[in-house]
Amino acid sequence: MPEREVEKSLSLEQRKEVFLALVRAQDESMSVPQSRKAVAERHGLSEHQVRQIEREGLDGQWPPLG
Repeated sequence: MPEREVEKSLSLEQRKEVFLALVRAQDESMSVPQSRKAVAERHGLSEHQVRQIEREGLDGQWPPLG
């Protein structure tokens, strides 16, 4: 999927939900790769899409970070 394609397929609110799920999974002692895989499966996304959302969330300091 081309860079930023995930932004076209998911709303900002949906991407923030995915990011929050990713952070929560990691807070519950799941490794980063495990959390990416679990969140991708739960939300019907590719791991690449989850990594794009993760980067966007970190860059934007999305909750619960900011």
